[in-house]
Amino acid sequence: MKTAIVTGCPGQDASYLSELLLEKGYKVYGIYRRSSTEKNASNMAVAERHTDFHQINLDITDASGIFSIISHIRPDEYYNLAAMSHVGQSFKEPISCAYVNGTAVTIVLEAIAKHSPHTRFYQASTSEMFGGITESQSETTSFVPRSPYSAAKLYAHNMVDIYRKSYGIYACCGILFNHESPRRGFDFVTRKITSGIARYKLGLSSHIELGNLAAKRDWGHAKDYVRAMWMMLQAQEPSDYVVATGETISIKDALEYVCGIAGVEPNEACKINPAFNRPLEVNVLCGDPSKIKRELGWQPEYTWQDLLYEMYQHDYSINYSQSVLNSSGKEKVEETQVQA
Repeated sequence: MKTAIVTGCPGQDASYLSELLLEKGYKVYGIYRRSSTEKNASNMAVAERHTDFHQINLDITDASGIFSIISHIRPDEYYNLAAMSHVGQSFKEPISCAYVNGTAVTIVLEAIAKHSPHTRFYQASTSEMFGGITESQSETTSFVPRSPYSAAKLYAHNMVDIYRKSYGIYACCGILFNHESPRRGFDFVTRKITSGIARYKLGLSSHIELGNLAAKRDWGHAKDYVRAMWMMLQAQEPSDYVVATGETISIKDALEYVCGIAGVEPNEACKINPAFNRPLEVNVLCGDPSKIKRELGWQPEYTWQDLLYEMYQHDYSINYSQSVLNSSGKEKVEETQVQA
């Protein structure tokens, strides 16, 4: 039985990856940050029911803790998915972001090199590292980070390359473009759209608020992307790969598509709030996944339309159930008042 450590629980990617590894017969150790165990806890419901899933409460910036679990477990694979993942928040907490997204990666690389050199390491890099580059972005495209988030991720990306070449460990980076799902946090724009429009459709809110509708992104499904992570660690030699669909749409396109599903008018359902604009915007992200398709045979199974449709239907169902519960409770209160 292979063993794997997955950080970033109970986040979107960590939950899907844990389920994938368990299906493949792994023993999985999921690392939770102590302050995040309640947030998105339902994401891990499937994994936590499995007898081969084990929870570890640990902050990835705790060097002594990371060294301890690496030397004790000596995993076959280590997937580092934990990060301060919201770009906008990184402008508010740049120092914390640098430590969590950058220094913490060096800690685990050092632990692997010293205590478990056979461990295969995956680092979650990001398309945000390309920053102001507007043409299609591949593994050979220059990095021009435009946020504390992407700068810290680029530091980690470079450290993986340094440890790979200096110590011969199997370490690679997945340069993942935007990937979403019904498990995505509500502070990310796709979930703001699908959940917000569902609530608007049900009469639970008067509108949603978004920032720059012109920004363009390459959106895929998290299930496809965690499968790519696993495939990278099964290759004969470590290499970095862009993971993307190769198709870009604007936030306005995503909004209009979801509004079309819901049967509502975008101009009535959405208002622009400049407060959501970034201090330094990344206008276009479009990945070129040719290398991973050619070398590993990876192919995305979801289109961006499939993704947004699934997310909207999920959010509509949740909000519909909640509205029914609220209505039932209100009716019971009114009935009691009438009887009294």
